[in-house]
Amino acid sequence: MTLQEEIARRRTFAVIAHPDAGKTTLTEKLLLFGGAIHVAGAVKSNKIKKGATSDFMEIERQRGISVATSVMGFEYKGDKINILDTPGHEDFAEDTYRTLTAVDSVIIVIDGAKGVESQTRKLMEVCRMRSTPVIVFINKLDRPSKDPFDLLDEVERELRIRVRPLAFPISNGPTFKGVYNLYEKNLSLFTSDEKLTASASTAEIADLASDALDAQIGEQFAAQLRSDVELVEGVYDPFERDAYLRGELAPVFFGSAVNNFGVRELLECFVRIAPSPRPAPTETRTVEPSEPKMTGFVFKIHANMDPNHRDRIAFLKICSGTFERNKNYLHVRSGKQMKFSSPTAFMAEKKSVIDLAYPGDIVGLHDTGNFKIGDTFTEGEKLKFTGIPSFAPEQFRYIENADPLKFKQLAKGIDQLMDEGVAQLFTSSLNGRKIIGTVGALQFEVIQYRLEHEYNAACRWEPISIYKACWIESDDAAQLADFKRRKHTNMAVDKHGRDVFLADTSYGLALAQENFKKIRFHFTSEF
Repeated sequence: MTLQEEIARRRTFAVIAHPDAGKTTLTEKLLLFGGAIHVAGAVKSNKIKKGATSDFMEIERQRGISVATSVMGFEYKGDKINILDTPGHEDFAEDTYRTLTAVDSVIIVIDGAKGVESQTRKLMEVCRMRSTPVIVFINKLDRPSKDPFDLLDEVERELRIRVRPLAFPISNGPTFKGVYNLYEKNLSLFTSDEKLTASASTAEIADLASDALDAQIGEQFAAQLRSDVELVEGVYDPFERDAYLRGELAPVFFGSAVNNFGVRELLECFVRIAPSPRPAPTETRTVEPSEPKMTGFVFKIHANMDPNHRDRIAFLKICSGTFERNKNYLHVRSGKQMKFSSPTAFMAEKKSVIDLAYPGDIVGLHDTGNFKIGDTFTEGEKLKFTGIPSFAPEQFRYIENADPLKFKQLAKGIDQLMDEGVAQLFTSSLNGRKIIGTVGALQFEVIQYRLEHEYNAACRWEPISIYKACWIESDDAAQLADFKRRKHTNMAVDKHGRDVFLADTSYGLALAQENFKKIRFHFTSEF
């Protein structure tokens, strides 16, 4: 296949949602329909011993939540699908925001009973900033849910995007019958006994006026469906793919991921309309996927995917050209040439070595501590991809060693976990103590758990009162030195040796900005 054909058949997307909307369950069912797995696992269940494929960390299995983005690739009807399942919990939002820089489109999952929730709005803002095309999947219709038209209005109002339903539910809750596919003009009727496998029946009903519809779902539901579909066709404009690709129109699907309703419709339509890899912005120019030379960037680092081997994997998104095993590439930040003998493709934590990868693919590179999030690889050109954020933390604690004999393990564990971008490490200029800053409080629990279980190191947390951390720089060396002397008690350095001001109150921060005009205060570390 030519490079152009390989690019055209790739779909790289993220599944995002508020916690508990059913994101990991939907990912699991997409893998099931794609033939990547044969039996779907449960996210929370005491009866089924198989866990969800994408929740592979021990802490995820215990809590029933996703705490790290996982990547899964599979072939479906001649297309190569790359799914990134992201954490929904806002305490892990930073991982999700960075993941959105590596995908070409997004599926947003919304709970049919709860509607649009706060975290969904925030994630939509990130998609809007990047004009990422969005498909909405309204989930959990097997439980009593809001009226479909109310949900469509809510999505339009809350996410500030035009919608067009491409599937429509027949009732909800205990009387939920199935989903009518407006795009394909057919009816999917499933029995909920088949929820762990992909075998299911679809009734082809091209004409809704026919008596076959009444025979399938009963007169009352058939009449309701006819009037609903008539209303949809009257109220909403026909689906325009170009408006979807520009990020202005969101196709909407309804279903129940746990019972397989509506998932196949979503996948079939997604493969047809979703974009193949798109151009990527760098500081100097825009990189087109069809360029012959390989370029790519690291958007995530994960330590200990295999706890037995203490490995670190850097996730590289290929932006252009063909990535080849054992070929030399330039690591732009260090200026060194590197080659990779065992680049891997992912199925959550299962990995297989690959020889070639194309734009849109996510490749795992073994990392011995050389890489940072945002690093660029090229065939010689000095590029830096933009828009890979690292946010100023909002929660802070001192980290202390709880076992003096395990000092080395603790230092190594902190060092590696910070490289993942899960949190930021600051060293206080006043007393040299280590301060961990995170976006959310749950991260402290995860860090403590992972230090103990993956590095055999024990830590304890001590409170510290900090309002915000911001990176500072100035062209006026005298004023910068004066600032650092006066604010000595509030100064720290980050892992890369950059100056950080730890403001204890919002008033203190405003005052510092007012009094030191020549100093630039940055709230993301990408500057």
